[in-house]
Amino acid sequence: MQKSLISQVQLGRQYAKEWPMRKELAPMFAEFRVIKATEFGLTVMPMLAIFTVFFQTSQLGMEYLPQAIAIALFFLSLPVQGLLWLGKRADTSLNPSLSSWYNDLYHKMVANGYDTPLASRKPNYRQLAKLLNDMFNKMDKAFTKEQF
Repeated sequence: MQKSLISQVQLGRQYAKEWPMRKELAPMFAEFRVIKATEFGLTVMPMLAIFTVFFQTSQLGMEYLPQAIAIALFFLSLPVQGLLWLGKRADTSLNPSLSSWYNDLYHKMVANGYDTPLASRKPNYRQLAKLLNDMFNKMDKAFTKEQF
């Protein structure tokens, strides 16, 4: 079922909050870079959009207002694109090798005292983020070093 754009953006924001921003995961998953770029875009792009409209209309005149608005909307759309990607990624099922790694990691965590039930037979990236968060927060440092 297709989700609305608003719900996908909201899911992307939630997923960005849930993903563990750890150096160990950065080479393995694109989420680290996308979340950093999206956060940067959310802080910088609104100011850049306003500056673009102001600068172009003051230097080139009001007849360039439509072009300035188009460029400003482009700048404002960049962080939204990151959130849309994150929202889509959160609902994407893990590929077979990642799914196997997810199950192995879960069973190792259970063997070391983790007591949360397995999320589903076909996990998605959001469930992986929750498991990784639990691993970094609830398991000891020796266990996490052993995994990476």
